[in-house]
Amino acid sequence: MDATVWLTIAAVVALGLAIAAGVLLVRVFAARRLLLDAGIPLRDKALFWVAVIYTVSPVDLIPDPVYLDDIGVLLLALRSLHAAAAAVRPGATAVPKPAAAKEPDPA
Repeated sequence: MDATVWLTIAAVVALGLAIAAGVLLVRVFAARRLLLDAGIPLRDKALFWVAVIYTVSPVDLIPDPVYLDDIGVLLLALRSLHAAAAAVRPGATAVPKPAAAKEPDPA
């Protein structure tokens, strides 16, 4: 393969990682209201902040051009945070179901 093919593949991979990082950033900002909730255990809040610090730190399990470890750590922290919120307040993080339409009584 010639250099333009490799450059195209690298650009597509970089774009995919940038999109995944953008989606993850939106989820992180949406999770900040859960961090203010007094019912969420401190352990889950601390795990979230440790994941954020790991993401911005220069120390990585996999070298920085590949952000898979950073994304994975943040996703696990977000999942833990949402699970803790669901345990404290059942139905708080779930999507509300639409109410069933009632049929009029034939009487």
